[in-house]
Amino acid sequence: RRYRGEKQTEMAHIRSDVCEMQLNGVSEVMDLLQIDVETDVVEDRPGREDAPCSRNVLRKQRNWERQLAAKKSKRKEEKQRRKLNREQESGARADNPQFTKRVIKAITKERLAEAQSTGLKLCVDLSMTDSMSDKEISRLAGQLRRLYGSNKKATRPFHLFLTDLRENSRLYRECIRMNDGFLNYMMDITEESCLDLFPPGAVVYLTPDAEEALETVDADKVYVLGGLVDESIQKKLSFLRARELSVHTARLPIDEYMVKKNNIKNFHSKILAVNQVFDILLTFCNTGSWTEALQAWFPQGKGYVVAQDDSPPLPVSA
Repeated sequence: RRYRGEKQTEMAHIRSDVCEMQLNGVSEVMDLLQIDVETDVVEDRPGREDAPCSRNVLRKQRNWERQLAAKKSKRKEEKQRRKLNREQESGARADNPQFTKRVIKAITKERLAEAQSTGLKLCVDLSMTDSMSDKEISRLAGQLRRLYGSNKKATRPFHLFLTDLRENSRLYRECIRMNDGFLNYMMDITEESCLDLFPPGAVVYLTPDAEEALETVDADKVYVLGGLVDESIQKKLSFLRARELSVHTARLPIDEYMVKKNNIKNFHSKILAVNQVFDILLTFCNTGSWTEALQAWFPQGKGYVVAQDDSPPLPVSA
């Protein structure tokens, strides 16, 4: 019995030791967990110290992106400047490379405003559009857009008038549809005729069927272009319109400065679009040279070339 009691006592001690070991194990596990947590915390702290480095990297990246954007903008402005250099006179104010697009726009607006008070006057007679097809109307609207674009780029722009343009007309609606900001164009748009605005003696109607060649551009005159696209090639429409108005007529000096050029189709035409005639006039006013103006703007496909200085132009039949 004594042996049995001692054995029970020993077993109790063993169980107590086991429980203590288990408690110690749990404690050690908790300690390990605590260490892990603390280790995570400790390991997380250096990350916070590295945060300024990340911000520095982001700041450098943003600075680099800004530099790239600035270079791109500079290249764009340089491209626009080179384009202006090609299109405008050498030495014109808008050719200054220091001028931004905004400044160039302001200069253009100032020039157009000055032209409306002191510039040469040019009307586009739009009274003949009723007989035109929708396709021809659309083409004329495009020509008017290009004409205005050329005037905007000019060093000395014209004071432009669109006459006989009714608000309920197909052309008026097509101009608004095709041309952004048409109603804000810096030109006079009116339903009146050119004779309602100017005395007949001051008007010179430019038509390819006129007998007299235009020699120069007079500041006291008002020049009129027939706003007409005629794919059916009806002859002398603008000339008959000028006769109806009883005004003086003139033609571009194509016969005096150009000669026929041989081509496979044997095609020769002196009929030009409204904007082409305007570009020739504009260049002549800036250079004083019909040769330069016709060389620059007379379409090659029309079958004419500028005559060489050493060879007089050949006679050209009407």
